[in-house]
Amino acid sequence: MTSSVSEGGIEPGAHVSDRWAQWRRDITLDEYHARFAKVQESGCNSHGEADFIEAYRPGSVLDAGCGMGRVAIELARRGFDVDGTDLDDDLLDFARRDAPHITWVSGSLADVALPRSYDLIAMPGNVMIFCRVADRAPIVRHLAAHLNPGGLLVAGFSLDDPSVRSDALTLAEYDQYATAAGLMLADRFSTWDRAPYEGGNYAVSVHRIS
Repeated sequence: MTSSVSEGGIEPGAHVSDRWAQWRRDITLDEYHARFAKVQESGCNSHGEADFIEAYRPGSVLDAGCGMGRVAIELARRGFDVDGTDLDDDLLDFARRDAPHITWVSGSLADVALPRSYDLIAMPGNVMIFCRVADRAPIVRHLAAHLNPGGLLVAGFSLDDPSVRSDALTLAEYDQYATAAGLMLADRFSTWDRAPYEGGNYAVSVHRIS
């Protein structure tokens, strides 16, 4: 069981955002780490994000906001050249233990010192709504700057109701960040299984560097 307060007296996840700190309060990391393994053992596919990314056949991938590394580790297992980065070192510790052969970089997506550029940068697990609101545009800009020519930025996140949550992120706002970063919308789906996006509370957006 993870402690509710870190050794420095700061609540786990508070350095990421209030919303992430709330997620950390509600979860036990060891149980979360074991959850997807149990799903896979049950015969269900727990790698929809990796399937989605693989379809674009990128030569190199960054799992941005990689958490415990589930997506990056699966992509590496399939032979992809992949790195991972996250701001929460508690989760990165699991990734480092599970896959020490992968490069794991600790830092904020808004300014992390990345080792190289990539053909595809993916933000699967609701990364854009778990970061601070003020960091959203800088994150998209920073990641876009690390795309190879023709590279793709992929992000899947829940679409909260702005009248309910003040930190909700709309697709219009996300697209504005992308356009300002030199990206253009290439695809949009409602699931990682590529179901067409026709509205709803979740979207997977694919933007290409222009």
